[in-house]
Amino acid sequence: MAVDVESARLEWEDAHGRFERELRDPARAEALAHELEIVLRELRRRLGATYSLEELDRAYREADSWVRDALMEHATRRDWPRTQSLVEGAAFHVYSRGAVDYRP
Repeated sequence: MAVDVESARLEWEDAHGRFERELRDPARAEALAHELEIVLRELRRRLGATYSLEELDRAYREADSWVRDALMEHATRRDWPRTQSLVEGAAFHVYSRGAVDYRP
């Protein structure tokens, strides 16, 4: 696996761990889970059901703008920009598990 993909996977895994810790705050958990679903839905639309980790990595490199647009349109919290990168990384981690070449 390419070094870039492995590096991205480490970023996604780290973000997912931090995201899970943020979910412990009951005041924010529902909104954060909703934001994760927004990004996952957009990933499904962009990549479909069959994709590789390399394709996911390419999508990640271009994700900031389309994730921002999707969250701006559908997020329920006004302060969503503060956790955009966290939600983005966590969503890519979750979605990476469905890649055809995924290995834990």
